[in-house]
Parts: sequence; structure tokens; C-alpha cells
Amino acid sequence: MDPFLVIANAEAGGGERDDLDAALKVLRERADVEVARTSNPGELDGVLQRAGCRTLVVAGGDGSLHAVVAALHKRHELGKHTLGLLPLGTGNDFARTLGIPLDPAEAATALLEGSPHPMDLVVDETGEVVVNNVHVGASAQASRRGARWKKRLGPFGIGILGYPIGAVLAAFQPPYVRLRIEADGEILVDVDRPVLMVAIGNGASVGGGTELTPDADPEDGRLDVMVSLATGPLQRFTYVAELVRGKHEERDDVLSHRAKAVTISGEDFYLSADGEISGPERRRSWHVEHGAYTMIVPGA
Repeated sequence: MDPFLVIANAEAGGGERDDLDAALKVLRERADVEVARTSNPGELDGVLQRAGCRTLVVAGGDGSLHAVVAALHKRHELGKHTLGLLPLGTGNDFARTLGIPLDPAEAATALLEGSPHPMDLVVDETGEVVVNNVHVGASAQASRRGARWKKRLGPFGIGILGYPIGAVLAAFQPPYVRLRIEADGEILVDVDRPVLMVAIGNGASVGGGTELTPDADPEDGRLDVMVSLATGPLQRFTYVAELVRGKHEERDDVLSHRAKAVTISGEDFYLSADGEISGPERRRSWHVEHGAYTMIVPGA
């Protein structure tokens, strides 16, 4: 079996360190394993510089995976490495899409027994990448507010509650935005109609399991686009309720589409890409790069 280079967060707390130790115990029974702990992009770049032909295993959540994929993409080395994931983060949404167990020891076993699959990557016009999901509007506001609560509650081991808290706060004062949303050149919504939120999914869920784009498949060469037009007071609360139940795409004020490229333009908007908040923006485009890298996932 190829050796593993496990990339972990040097600032991880005690609980995450214990989970990593449990996973490493399983891995080391059957493979050669080195652990590299990084705390900033410079340290990560140094680790990647000496990675050689080893399988790169990200020990962390969606943000950690994003950081490694983005660094490799910037180095033009993404296609040269096989990646693995030990989901030790808060939300672990990309792991959920891929069916990677959230239990550390089970995830390690899946890594040892899984098989390499080509993964799609979302890339914007500036060269920035998205591994799992990018969303705009009320959901981005929920992420901004939820991130603050995640940081406050993290030391108590309940950081995942930051996501629903952020969603509730955003529901009371959602930012309605007038946007033009184009998918492969087709206008899905124009600026004459306010939008509650837009999601562009390579993976199915955000926020620890909320399936914004439930049918998204990071191997199919398509982006799943979901647009919510539920801007009325009653409509937005029933939308949130049905989103939690996974029934939101059945609504008349929700549009679903698949495309290879998506452009959003119009009024100022914030966006959340793999949990990283940026903006305000006036225009942003994304396209899918099919099979941009290889990742070990459970199953044949």
C-alpha cells in the first residue's frame, strides 16, 4: 500500500486530536504514515513541496480539504496526487456526499479499503476553487452569522450548533437581492425578481447536513444550481422548514437546474464558498472542471 502523508491542523483542539489519534492507530496497522501539522498557507506549501508520491490525507473538515485542494491547484499539481479525507471538522459536508464515515476509526478503515475516483472541481474566473458548494444570499448571511457562533461554541464541543443558529438569525432579516443568474448561457432569473438565495453544488449539503442541492454528484461533470425565490414573510419560513425536511425543491418558488457554467451578476452580494465568506461582489462566474483530481472514497 502507498504511504500516507496526513495533513492536520496544528491548532486543533483536544477532541479533534483524540479523533486523529484513533484514526492514525488504524492506518498505522496497515500503512506507513507521516503526520504533518500546519497552521498557515506557508507551512502547508512546505509540506506539499516534500510530499513526493505519497497519498495526501486531509485530517479536518471542508475548510481543510479546500485549503489543500486550492494549494495544489495553485501549484499546478492537483492532478498529480491522490487525496484522502479523515472528516474531523464540524460540518464534514463533502465527506457526507462521498459516503465517508464520520467516525474516525471507520473513516480510516474506509481510506484503507476504498478506491480512487475522479472528482470534479468548481473554479471561478479568478482561479479560486470550490470543492463542495458555493452559495449567495440568505444562506451566505447564515454562514457569516453561523461562523461567529461556531467560534464561540467550538471550545464547548458544540460548534456545529452555529449553523442552525445562523440560519434562524438570517431568516428574520434575509438579504433579498436582485440578480441575473445564467446557467450555460440560459437566464434562469433576471434582476426584475428578488432572490432569497442561490446555491451552486458540487456536493449535496452545507452546514453539517443541510442538503441544498441533494442530487449533486462530484463525479458527473455538472453543477447543481438551486434558486429560491421565497421572499415573502410566510414563504421564507415555510421554505426553511421544507429545506430542513429536504422537500424544498418541490416548491413552485424554487428552481433547480444543472449546468457546466454559472454566472451571477446584479446588486452587491456576499458569497460563501466552502465556508469562506467573501464580498461584496457584483459579478462572479464558475465552471466545472471534470475529473480535476483523484480522491479515495468508500466502495469499489
